[in-house]
Amino acid sequence: MKYPWKTDRRFNSYTAFIQEKFGTRVQKLSLNAGFTCPNRDGTVGVGGCIFCNNDAFSPSYVGGNKAISRQIIEGIEFHAKRYKTDKFFAHFQTYSNTYAPIEKLKAAYEEALSFDNVLGLVISTRPDCVDDEKLDYLVELAKKHYIMIEYGVESCFDKTLKIINRGHNFESAKRAIEITHEKGIPVGVHIIFGLPGETYEDMYNMVDILNKLPIDNIKFHQLQIVKETKLELLFQIYPKQLAAFPTYDSYVSFLILALEHLNPNIKIQRVAGEVRANTIVYPHWGNLRYDQMLNILEKEMARRDTWQGKLYHDS
Repeated sequence: MKYPWKTDRRFNSYTAFIQEKFGTRVQKLSLNAGFTCPNRDGTVGVGGCIFCNNDAFSPSYVGGNKAISRQIIEGIEFHAKRYKTDKFFAHFQTYSNTYAPIEKLKAAYEEALSFDNVLGLVISTRPDCVDDEKLDYLVELAKKHYIMIEYGVESCFDKTLKIINRGHNFESAKRAIEITHEKGIPVGVHIIFGLPGETYEDMYNMVDILNKLPIDNIKFHQLQIVKETKLELLFQIYPKQLAAFPTYDSYVSFLILALEHLNPNIKIQRVAGEVRANTIVYPHWGNLRYDQMLNILEKEMARRDTWQGKLYHDS
């Protein structure tokens, strides 16, 4: 069967898109540039999102307040052996990576781009931390480098965003996505399934909402409750309300239905989250690694003879 994308995979793979674009695998190097978030420093809130513990998923080479150049050197050494590649994107990942004055952003981004084998930037941030000045600067960088912004949307519902202490509403996410797209910068979004108070119907409705936005790619994560977060404390009090996906099979079944309704033009970056095993409180999926999870998903999609966008209707 021929899909709207150029591979035989049953979803529109962002990895495959990048490999075709650059003619080789390009690996992301996670970086910690020392930024924070406006819901941490008191600007819109304190304490950060209730699920957030960056140490649970950050690679070891970003720790210790290292300079960006040192993180890149160590990250290249780590990934070159593991993935047999010499091409990279600098992924500014920790906290909100446009939340700083423009001159500080320029210094960080351009330090990363000074490496010949760093082909571009992937910048993770919040939708309330961009403006025309920052986006126009990224447009200039994009003339010579690959630039992509990932917005932490998390949920399309304001009630949920308030519960998780996000500090912005969905309208601000919608506006940031549209403005970024209008400037020609590829937009990625991050969505978490299973957040407090959301029903399965709510989660399916999010797919329809996202379909109407100019999104280039998406990361889907299941809610993971990790140690040393406010969510861990809530889970101790309300375990049943935070147990949307107790098994990986339950998540795979849900995800397939979501993918069937997703716009086939939206590329998939990730289908699940992964944190270090010693940090997870719930769910326990038997230390299932991401590659194994992806393999299970694709086999089940093949068994059901389904694919991304099978039930999508452009309206």
